[in-house]
Order: sequence, then structure tokens, then C-alpha cells
Amino acid sequence: MKKKLLLIVTNIDRYASGRLKTGLWLSELTHIYHSAKERGWELTIASPKGGQVPIDPESLKPLVLDKISKHYYEDPAFMNELNGSASLEVVKGETFDCVYLAGGHATMYDFPDDALLQSIISDQYGRGKMVAAICHGVGGLLNVKDTDGAYLIKGKRMTGFDWFEETLARRKSEVPFNLEAAIKERGAYLKKACIPMTSNVVVDGHLITGQNPFSSKEMAKVVVRALEKL
Repeated sequence: MKKKLLLIVTNIDRYASGRLKTGLWLSELTHIYHSAKERGWELTIASPKGGQVPIDPESLKPLVLDKISKHYYEDPAFMNELNGSASLEVVKGETFDCVYLAGGHATMYDFPDDALLQSIISDQYGRGKMVAAICHGVGGLLNVKDTDGAYLIKGKRMTGFDWFEETLARRKSEVPFNLEAAIKERGAYLKKACIPMTSNVVVDGHLITGQNPFSSKEMAKVVVRALEKL
């Protein structure tokens, strides 16, 4: 059956210090986008405000810009779609088979405290539908609560960009909070890759999370495989 996915991305283009640019980590969107497109599934790219979606320049460097991401970055149709993202206000109330939160450090600013984003995720998960998030995008899950008022991720096995990886990325002094600590504070069980900056995807029921950009390809495979079983 044809599936319907909501891919949520950031609108933020700089760290709060103003010293460095940030934005969407491109591969964390392109791999799931590509896998779903190949199957003819319906995709909606949305962001908190709608409109333009900045791309983290770090994700465009030759060492990390993989073939699929490069293809989409050079595709005018895709870039127009990305920079014409729907606002969350427009897509609220729609039914999706999967709500997917793409990452990038920028999401640490506009995902965690967005009430509408929280409402969309809470409703999606409460209806037994899939919620997926990768890297810093998992920050969008931090303040989501279930129908009982408890944190959605409490007691869940999950992953996300950890604090040591933040050290390796040289962004500890720039990020607004420690994502690893925040996940643990909400009672989730953080599962890390044995080797930092390597692929790691964790599945807990209909919650799927990926640790870092290097998890993008595996994340797409796991999400698609799970959706095909529905």
C-alpha cells in the first residue's frame, strides 16, 4: 500500500552565538526521501515556520556528502520543494503513516519547545503510528508528553547524538544544551554505538531513532522496512 510520510526539518540557520552557520543535515533527509520516493510514497516536507530550509554547510563537505545527497542537492526540483516547505500549522490534523524528524544542530533551537510539533508527535504516537527521529532531530521528542502527561520517551530505548560525538564535532561550546543528558533526564534508555560516529538505529515499538548522520542510510532502510510490514 502507498504510505504517507511527514518529514519535518528546521528553519534555523545559525547558532545562538552567531559565529557559525547551521541548518538541516542534508543526508538525514535525503536518504529517507529517496527510499520513499523509489516506492512511490507520498511525502510532505514541513518545518515549524514553513518556507526556506537552510542546509548545514558541514553536511555539504566532500567527506560527508554522499552520492544520494549530492544528487538531491544538485536537483532544482528537490531544492525548490525543500525551500517551499509546508508549515506545521498547515499539516496539523493530517494523517500520516510516519512522522520523521530530520536532524542538524539547528533543530536544537526550533524543535524541543514547539508546541505544535509536540502535539503532532503526541497524536501520531498515540494513534499507534510510527514516529522516527535522527541525530539532533530526536530533540523534538524531549518535551512530548503522552495522554497521561508523562514524557513520551520515558522508559523507551532510543538513541541520539551523544555528548562525546559533540566533542568530536567541536560544537560543545555552541549547542544550547546537552542532548544526551536531556534524553536521560526524561527517563529514556540511551543506546550508543560501540564506536562514536558510526551507524546506530534503535527500534522500540513504533518509535525509531538514529544516532548520527552516519546512521542516515540504515535509518531509511529500517523505517521503510517497518512501514512495508504495515
